[in-house]
Formats: sequence, C-alpha cells, structure tokens
Amino acid sequence: MLAAALAPALAACGGGADERQDADEPEGKFPVDVVTAKFPTDQRLAETRDLRLEIENAGDEPVPTLVVTIYTGDEKASQPFSVRSDQPGLADPNRPVWILDEGFPKLVAPGGSGKGLSQAPTAGADVAQTDTFAFGSLAAGERKDIVWRVTAVVPGTYTVHYELAGGLTGKARAVTADGSPAEGEFVVTISDKPPRARVTGTGKVELEGG
Repeated sequence: MLAAALAPALAACGGGADERQDADEPEGKFPVDVVTAKFPTDQRLAETRDLRLEIENAGDEPVPTLVVTIYTGDEKASQPFSVRSDQPGLADPNRPVWILDEGFPKLVAPGGSGKGLSQAPTAGADVAQTDTFAFGSLAAGERKDIVWRVTAVVPGTYTVHYELAGGLTGKARAVTADGSPAEGEFVVTISDKPPRARVTGTGKVELEGG
C-alpha cells in the first residue's frame, strides 16, 4: 500500500522537474552566423586534424545555451565521430572513424590562432546525448570559436554533419538569417596510406601535409 501511495507522488515530482527544465528555456528562434566551418576534406590514417566552428550570435537577444550536435553518416551513432554498422551479431554496432582527443572540444581565445590548445581547458559541458556539446549562453554579437581535435582510424569517405541549437530541450532554435536551421556538413575522404613523417634539424617530428 505504501509503494502504491508513493508511486503517484514520485511520478508527479519527476514530471514537475521536467516542466521546470522546459520553463527555464525560452521558446523562439535565435539567429546565428557560422563565421568559420573548417575540417580538411582529404585526410590520412593516423593523421590528427581539427574540426573548427566559429559561431556568432547574429541576433539582439542572448542565445540561452549554444548547443552543437555532431554526427557521422546518415544515422546517428553513440559518438559524434562514429558510424553505425549494419553487420549482424555485433555487440556494439557503433564503429569509430575518428578518435576525439582527450579534453576536446576546446575554445580558441578571442582573436587567437588556435595554437597552444593542448594546454587550454576543456569546453562543452557533458549532456545526456553523447554526440552533443553545450557551450553556455552566447550574448548578442558574441562569438565562440570551437575546436574538436580528432585522429582518423578508418579509411573511406564519410559525411560529418553539425547542427546548432539554442538550448537542450528543443524550444530555443538556432537559425540562419533566412530562418532556416543552422546546420552544415563536411564530406571527408580518409586515405589508407598513413602520413609520412620526417625529423627536422631541431629533432621535431613533422608529418607531411600536416
């Protein structure tokens, strides 16, 4: 009897929490501008490259929470740089194409070149969706320059998609100047030939084409 009495109360508490979370996010369209979208379209196995998105709030109101979702291929996998395999009998159908470097994504300092990011703090709060990153509020006219550093581990041609949002609940939508969804993609070919390395006169290892 006690369990039966508690169940509706617990359900009500859970529903209230969800409603409060929705209420915290304003509903509407928030204009943004993707100032920079870069990811090399020709890559090699074992080569480390940067996917870079510089996003500006093009509206008059703050974007509640700048959210970026990244997925590879036509169907979303459990991780942003993985694809889903149709091979039967797999315990885990998700297969990584790129490995995301530890601590990434990271933010480039305003006016910075992106050098020295290895020592920069991580950015992009953890959220329930493992292919989604939240970067906090974005004031009117403010920009966030975001870098994901990845290493290719599987050859082939892949399409990497990115989608922007103004919040995590779907009420605040990020749109372009014409009101369409703020999104884009990169078509990337990974060669099965690993990059050739050379040692400079100072003893530094450099990758050709890197």
